[in-house]
Amino acid sequence: MNPDNLPPETQSGAEHRTPNWPHAPSHRLAEGGTFIVTAGTYRKTRFFAGEERLKGLHDGLLRYAARHDWRLEAWAVFPNHYHFVGHSPVGAEDGAASLTVFLADLHQNSAAWVNRLDDSRGRKVWHNFWETRLTFEKSYFARLNYVHQNAVKHGLVAVANQYRWCSAAWFEREAEPAMVRTIYAFKTDHVKVLDDF
Repeated sequence: MNPDNLPPETQSGAEHRTPNWPHAPSHRLAEGGTFIVTAGTYRKTRFFAGEERLKGLHDGLLRYAARHDWRLEAWAVFPNHYHFVGHSPVGAEDGAASLTVFLADLHQNSAAWVNRLDDSRGRKVWHNFWETRLTFEKSYFARLNYVHQNAVKHGLVAVANQYRWCSAAWFEREAEPAMVRTIYAFKTDHVKVLDDF
């Protein structure tokens, strides 16, 4: 498509301006890198409520990330949404375009699984996903902290490492203590992440 023939609302030069597609955010995945990703269920329905379902979604997220060579550094899974910070595959010719394939795999399989549990074949489970490429170290560190601490933000636990379906306990166990202190020191009150679930 010739950019000169685009509708006026897309010609302004503003990087994030797109045609008026209210139900499908534009995914700019030509370049690889580090991303924060949020995905939500259809109508914010709590399809993954309960320990078995949270475990299934949590384990599926980690399994499909590994299968598609995405390296996750922070994640938090809830009954109606999840967040993660991850690195796209190193040296991939398609940049981060594999994110779409990774999430399609996760969403198709988790939807089929939860629909079998509820005897609701074909029901729409996932709404969409939103991603932001992180290019500044401070933004990256703040979003790592945001995701690790997300269960606290939602009022589910007092201390993030108590929530089984997030990366906080893993991070505290695996990272150097100085790194944990550094990440946890970053303020998250001004981090803009879609999170009204």
